[in-house]
Amino acid sequence: MHMKSAPHLLTEDRAEYERILDDALRTAHDRPDLAGIGQRLNNEQLRTMALNATALISAAAAAEYDHYVKVREESRTTGGVSAIDAVLAPSGDESDTGPGAGVGVVVTVLAPVLAGTAAVIFLLVGYVLKMFDPAPAFADSLLTAGWFFGAVTAVGILAAAIGILVTALRNSSTQVPAEEAGDELPDEVARAKEAWRHALLERGILPFLRDALADPSADPLSGVPPRHVGRIPKVGYSGPEFSSPSEGATGSRPTFTSPDFTSPDFGGPEHQPD
Repeated sequence: MHMKSAPHLLTEDRAEYERILDDALRTAHDRPDLAGIGQRLNNEQLRTMALNATALISAAAAAEYDHYVKVREESRTTGGVSAIDAVLAPSGDESDTGPGAGVGVVVTVLAPVLAGTAAVIFLLVGYVLKMFDPAPAFADSLLTAGWFFGAVTAVGILAAAIGILVTALRNSSTQVPAEEAGDELPDEVARAKEAWRHALLERGILPFLRDALADPSADPLSGVPPRHVGRIPKVGYSGPEFSSPSEGATGSRPTFTSPDFTSPDFGGPEHQPD
């Protein structure tokens, strides 16, 4: 048997499969073809059977599922690139200011560092000179310069903190709408998902439930699907098709048939002894 093309749902889509199945079972009383639920098989038994036959049921919507996964991955790829570009690209205000914005950032960052370094040097040298007796005349000038650069350092740090705060607030205001917009699926992905959901329900789950209710040999505790699953297409592999003479001979030939076992005692007239 060739099972290479048997479809398997991705882990992230199994919850959606169970949701569709649960919705179908919950609204089964509105469908006349599922009116037999509860007589021989209840909802929980049918759910167990459908979960065990996930691969077979999902094969009915294989084409729609492949398309949905493809457009979803493409959307995620392009969305990830767009998000990175938005983070790396400068905002409109920054692009309008030209190279002056870069110089301003450099000055804002370096000014406190340079002023702080100068303040430490001037104050250290000034206090060392004050220890001499008599102290040099320019020791007081060094101390004055050190305290001046100390004040410049404090102002620079305050300006840098305000600049960082303003930048953070501006970026957060542009990031929130982008995140909110990302919660909704793109139109193409939403259409592909809805097409897969519809095909899975109409061509997979509902026919499976109908066949399970119509097949008296269906075992709810086994992973074997009902025998009469003719309405669920077999993708890449197939089992034997059991058909009664009343179903006619117009259908497709079975994949394989068992040999006819005929005893010589029940043969036709040509097998009777002379």
